Amino acid sequence: MLLNLFDCMASNTSTHTATVPRKLNGMILRDHRFQLPLDYSRPQGETIEVFAREVCLREKDDDKDLPWMIFFQGGPGFGSPRPNLNSGWIGEVLTSHRLLLLDDRGTGLSTRILQQSLAGFSTADEQADYLVHFRADNIVRDAEAIREVLLGPDTQWKGLGQSFGGFCLLTYLSLHPESLSGVLITGGVAGIKSRIDDIYRLTYQSVIEKNEGYYRRYPEDEELAKRIVTHLAGNEIFLPGGARLTPRRFQQLGLPLGMSDGRETLHYLLEAAFIDGSNGPELSFDFLKMVENQTSYETNPIFCLLHEAIYAEGYATQWAAERLREEFPQIEIEGNDRFVFTGEMIAPSMFDEYAELTPLKECAGILAEKSDWGPLYDLDRLAKNEVPVAAISYYGDMYVPIALSVETARHIPKFNLWVTNEWEHDGIRADGARIVARLLEMLHED
Repeated sequence: MLLNLFDCMASNTSTHTATVPRKLNGMILRDHRFQLPLDYSRPQGETIEVFAREVCLREKDDDKDLPWMIFFQGGPGFGSPRPNLNSGWIGEVLTSHRLLLLDDRGTGLSTRILQQSLAGFSTADEQADYLVHFRADNIVRDAEAIREVLLGPDTQWKGLGQSFGGFCLLTYLSLHPESLSGVLITGGVAGIKSRIDDIYRLTYQSVIEKNEGYYRRYPEDEELAKRIVTHLAGNEIFLPGGARLTPRRFQQLGLPLGMSDGRETLHYLLEAAFIDGSNGPELSFDFLKMVENQTSYETNPIFCLLHEAIYAEGYATQWAAERLREEFPQIEIEGNDRFVFTGEMIAPSMFDEYAELTPLKECAGILAEKSDWGPLYDLDRLAKNEVPVAAISYYGDMYVPIALSVETARHIPKFNLWVTNEWEHDGIRADGARIVARLLEMLHED
């Protein structure tokens, strides 16, 4: 069973402000800011601000009975989408719901986590003690406090989660299933019975397969990638921002290979790599600038600091991705005929190679060795679930292993899983309206 802390709520201590409505492309937008506890076991203690944006069709805004849906973003460490056009998955949701786009604590316009904000702590231990409150359990507690303010304590809403957002919804079903009338998950059915080593063994294999698919489509890039790595190993090459581009940092450019346009993104980057300089071929400035722009680790440090912690329940992750790397020798840069790009693998070396992460290296090490992480999922409660769930998972998902998604779906009653190879992990971005419409239909299917 879960700790009593899972039932802690502090909505009576929260404060809420909202902006006047703004009209945009047939939509009404309202910005909401909530002052909520940093630590829900100490509701009268330090508070943080959590931001959420309400979106509704103009013609439906006066409908007080319009059901609500809250969106949990992928990540961890990324804010919610910023609506512009009434289209895609947002447009589909708005046909039948009032949508709340939540900036998870630490992201977007919520009290942000950046190197600048963490610099205010005196020690790395203090930084780590602060960051432990930024996992899915407290994101869900924030959502619950917000629901009570906006909807009232007795009104339910639906949840929609993409990737890590889907993980958050499984935590929501563990903590407060009574608050949910339905759950939609896109590309993020967590392996609730698996430890982090099991997950990375599967994702490493998937990364290798994605590399094989990439080189089949662009066979010329196999030699080009090796040429770039050889050049980086033999020369000190610096990015426009001043950081050195090492072979390991170059290897991290494989992160998008699990997306629908990932192979093209990487190919179009590599094809512009070299230019004839004054002393012969060299890496071009525009290539180096694009390499720098394609990594968001410094602007979204939660992704590096807490990525492995999103899996941890009662054990230390101990840099799992780096530990398991040695089980896959084809990943190593030296001694292989083919250069293999990596994916969603966080390494200690990143805290040496990214300037804004370097001051957080000691804190990251503390979090990696933390062994008393609390629970995220209540397996007993999930096994008795009564909330309808509709989810889509992808056969070739590079980030969320399909085998673990299926195992979770079998554990949870009223879980309707749609498995397909039509899209990659970012199906909601590629064809979101179609996917969300089908998931909403599936909520009512047996």
